[in-house]
Amino acid sequence: MKILGFAASTSSTSINKKLVEYSASLLPSGEVEVIDLRDYKVPPFSVDEEKNGFPEGAKLFLEKISQSDAIICSMAEHNRNWTACFKNLFDWCSRIELKLLQNKPMFVMSTSPGGYGGQNSLTIAKNVFPGFGGDIRDTFALPKFFENFDEVNGIINGELNTELKEKLSKFRSEL
Repeated sequence: MKILGFAASTSSTSINKKLVEYSASLLPSGEVEVIDLRDYKVPPFSVDEEKNGFPEGAKLFLEKISQSDAIICSMAEHNRNWTACFKNLFDWCSRIELKLLQNKPMFVMSTSPGGYGGQNSLTIAKNVFPGFGGDIRDTFALPKFFENFDEVNGIINGELNTELKEKLSKFRSEL
């Protein structure tokens, strides 16, 4: 089983990446490859730029998706929307392959410092991903990241930790 994990962020201190890494630690060792979107650089999308060809970062990201059996991602949020970096990479990839998520089973998450847990970007993903080949099997939102997450122990809120573990276990068992 090869599961691709990523956060929809290029922040070096991304709390969404920490959530993905923690989630990966709950699955069998070596099964999840967590990538960093900073390794998939693309210029700002425009039809003028597209005339110059497709950027290597978008091709490599699509290749990672192609090589996986499933996807776990956490949707970072800026101003109640996807991060500009993720939206830009998504746009480039969709121009290469419209169904860029390649019908892969997906577990989609979000977190934020606030009480809503980044659910605006998660809701957008739930609405958009299926049209681009995303097979969303389940979702999870972690509110108040800095109150509910510890660098050593992961999610320290017992109820939320149990919810994530149960959802991940179900997701994994259905692959």
